[in-house]
Amino acid sequence: MTALGPEFFDRSVHEVARELIGCTLRYEGSGGVIVETESYDSDDPACHGYNGPTTRNAVLFGLPGLAYVYFSYGVHYLLNAVCEPEGRAAAVLIRALEPTVGTDAMIARRRRSDRRELCSGPGKLTQALGMGLGVNGLSLTEPPFELRAAEGAWQDVEVVVGPRIGISRAVDYPWRFCAADSEYLSRPAGPVRATV
Repeated sequence: MTALGPEFFDRSVHEVARELIGCTLRYEGSGGVIVETESYDSDDPACHGYNGPTTRNAVLFGLPGLAYVYFSYGVHYLLNAVCEPEGRAAAVLIRALEPTVGTDAMIARRRRSDRRELCSGPGKLTQALGMGLGVNGLSLTEPPFELRAAEGAWQDVEVVVGPRIGISRAVDYPWRFCAADSEYLSRPAGPVRATV
C-alpha cells in the first residue's frame, strides 16, 4: 500500500475529500478504510477559519497534511486533515471508517460489539481510535498515524456526493462524500446530489 505524503493534501480540499474515500487510516494500531468525509474551504461560512485565525483554529492555517482536532460541543473530538497551501484554512472532516484493524481495542473503547457502530460518525471514530486533542497539529503522514492510498476494489469505489451534516451555515453545499452502499456511514448517503 502506498503511503500518502503531505503533497496529497496540498491542493483543492474538495478533491482531497473525494479521494480520501477508500484510503486506509490507522492510529496506534487501530483503524480502517475511510468511507465518509466532508470538505470545508476558506470561503465557506461553516469553516472554522472563515473569520480568520484564533488560538483554537491555528493549526487549520498550517501546513497541508496536519491533523486539526477540536472538541465539539464539549462531547466529541473531531479529526480533520488540513488541506491546500499554508494559510488557506481548509480541511477535510473524517466522518466515518469501515473498521479493519485493531477492532478488539475499538470495541473496548466504544463498548459496542457491532462493527457498524464503532466508527460511524466523527465522534465515534476518534473515541474508537483513542484519539484526543493531543494529536492536534501532528502530521497525518507520520507516526502515530498511518495513511495509505486506496487499493484493490477501493480504487474504483463509487463515491456519492450530498449536503453536509450537523452544521447551521452553508447547509446546502454538496461537500459530503460517501462510499456508495457502505454500511459504515454516519447517516445514509441520500439524498444524492451528484456522483463523482
